[in-house]
Amino acid sequence: FILDFIAVMPGVPKAKVAKRMILTPDHAKRLSQALSDNIKRYEDEHGPINTREKVEIPMYRGPQPEA
Repeated sequence: FILDFIAVMPGVPKAKVAKRMILTPDHAKRLSQALSDNIKRYEDEHGPINTREKVEIPMYRGPQPEA
């Protein structure tokens, strides 16, 4: 599993990968469970997180080769 953290700058047409994490399936599942547990605890204390409207984010197609 690959997690790319992308820097998007206003006015710049191309986003750039700032950091990349490569996870084993085991670690990806552990990360998913940790996020779910922490979101549940947060919502138990502060109320539900409102997910407003759907934000259209274009699908990232992976790194492009550079010459």
